[in-house]
Amino acid sequence: MSRDREPYASLALYHLFKWSVVAPMLHFYFRGRVYGAENVPQTGSLLVVSNHASDLDPPLLSCSVRRPVSYMAKEELFRVPVLKQAIQLYGAYPVKRGAGDRSAIRTAMQQLQEGWAVGVFLSGTRTPDGRIPDAKLGAALIAAKTQTPLLPVSLWGTERIFQKEKKLPQSVPLTIRIGEAIAPPTSTDRADLESVTQHCVDAIHTLHDQQR
Repeated sequence: MSRDREPYASLALYHLFKWSVVAPMLHFYFRGRVYGAENVPQTGSLLVVSNHASDLDPPLLSCSVRRPVSYMAKEELFRVPVLKQAIQLYGAYPVKRGAGDRSAIRTAMQQLQEGWAVGVFLSGTRTPDGRIPDAKLGAALIAAKTQTPLLPVSLWGTERIFQKEKKLPQSVPLTIRIGEAIAPPTSTDRADLESVTQHCVDAIHTLHDQQR
């Protein structure tokens, strides 16, 4: 039986971490602007798809959409006492190195069943300019199998937070734009997955092009 919201303990931890750490960092240190938050459904399963340029993208995105967003994390992190419990409560789920996409997809689907919003970076890894040159089909496949809408989000400016010659994260201006939800593919046929994935990429790039 599917849930309409993530567990209450996770929701409480999200708000504690958001208002004590992430929101002040986003709005004051990074002078962050967030547009389109009204497009985010606050209940029910949701796939949040975005570009990716910084290790800080997951908490910044989760803060901006005003609900917890579950992300995959390295399996090694779940071997650390206390940290394991904390990141699980916050919605992270383990993925084995070299295990391929199937394990991650199954776990993401389970997270959706439990009422989480699940975050997927369409590029699969960080890119130096925040663009999505080679989008993966995993998010569209999850959406098709679970009939979950996809929410496109653009993270602008995060690629400049960490700079090689600097020890601390830089106080650069950030802008996060949230688009309108996109319907899931009607089937798992590759053509349908590619079409919806490209729709998501185009929506994110359109938001990204608006810059600050």
